[in-house]
Amino acid sequence: MTANSNANATANKRTLIVDDEPDIRELLEITLGRMKLETVAAADYSSALQLLKDEHFDLCLTDMQLPDGNGLDLVKFINANRPDLPVAMITAFGSMDTAISALKAGAFDFLQKPIDLEHLRTLVESALKLADIQDSDNPANVSLLGTSAAMDRLRSQINKLARSQAPIYVSGESGSGKEVAARLIHALGPRSSGTFVPVNCGAIPSELMESEFFGHIKGSFTGAVGDKQGLFQAAGGGTLFLDEVADLPLAMQVKLLRAIQEKAVRPVGSQSEDVTDVRILSATHKDLAAEVEAGRFRQDLYYRLNVIELRIPSLREHLDDIPELAAASLTRLAQEYGGEPPQISQAAMQELMLYDFPGNIRELENVLERAFTLCEDAEIQPEDLQLMDRLSYDNAAPTTPEDSQASNAPPAAAAESTPAEPADAAETLASLPPGTSLEEYLEGIERQLIIQALEATRWNKTAAAKELGITFRALRYKLKKLELE
Repeated sequence: MTANSNANATANKRTLIVDDEPDIRELLEITLGRMKLETVAAADYSSALQLLKDEHFDLCLTDMQLPDGNGLDLVKFINANRPDLPVAMITAFGSMDTAISALKAGAFDFLQKPIDLEHLRTLVESALKLADIQDSDNPANVSLLGTSAAMDRLRSQINKLARSQAPIYVSGESGSGKEVAARLIHALGPRSSGTFVPVNCGAIPSELMESEFFGHIKGSFTGAVGDKQGLFQAAGGGTLFLDEVADLPLAMQVKLLRAIQEKAVRPVGSQSEDVTDVRILSATHKDLAAEVEAGRFRQDLYYRLNVIELRIPSLREHLDDIPELAAASLTRLAQEYGGEPPQISQAAMQELMLYDFPGNIRELENVLERAFTLCEDAEIQPEDLQLMDRLSYDNAAPTTPEDSQASNAPPAAAAESTPAEPADAAETLASLPPGTSLEEYLEGIERQLIIQALEATRWNKTAAAKELGITFRALRYKLKKLELE
């Protein structure tokens, strides 16, 4: 952004500066004045409180220690009475606990003394973007579906948290939508024009982790043929989402803690630090407090990441939203694979509503994707969902005394009633080639059988589907999945 555009963005905006030190007030007034901001100064708590009641401001900067009160009380007053007004706390150097208390009380961000003017300007620009975002629609194509009370509560929390720069810890079960919530916090906040960088902490090899997070310079280690930007630098001006943060090794946790506290990172092999401007959001399906108790996660890092916790409800807590979620999922599948989205029969919907979905929304989407390929006549039936197979397997139990006796029969009796397997049966089982996963192996077989059927029918898809014993829709889905079209 150019100097002219910065000036235009801040023109006619008013800032309240609250500090009892004349030198600090003067520094802030000069810096903000150069940004074309109008400033009003107050030297104590009572004067600031009166100004807030009588006048309009677009931003407030307040010191923690005031002659007649506490800056934290001012943050609480603003949060309760002027929630649209972003307020930043000025704290003494090294007072991270104070800064965290301010963020929890509702502060937008914090500044440490001695004040870094570049950081100050960045903070002011971010804070003043809030009003523009509030006057516009959701700037990104991200949304939370569902009209249940649980989802309404979650949306309300996200709207509030998006205004802050506080680190957010997103908790919830696997598949519940933690990354969607993180993306929405980013999209609704002042960093929406920046980059949202998600990273799965458990997927990065430990020996490459420091380079991935902080970058490296050419020649810093074998294979470093050029300078590389790290995740912190890539997310500059935006949001860094640390998914499965509990999987970070302890050595990396120490370095991450320092990067968050100092707002700077040192690329591998570099003698200098790069100042960073990122908001940290983190998530894990594990109980992070229990990980701290077990000694697998640093307590000090836990407190830095978990300034505010956002809990994502499991699908079991908002089952009423399943019809809307299912409709959206089927519409997406139809757009991806072509055709019209199938309807869900009343019996199939009843099964969906009765199932507890341990895999949450991700499992619902997987179930519907399978049903999308299996259903006939553009309507999903209970057998297409295959949920009863899971339920009967999970809840399998003898229902009669005879069943019970049969299930408890000794091995010898079982052997008498079961035909003996050939001695060389094990030799007939296929073995996985080295380095190949089961999924890759089965996909290879599926691809080969589909190609054979297509060649035998001269690539007549309708005839090939009949030859394979699947629906035409299922064949189209598999062709796209296996990239055969």
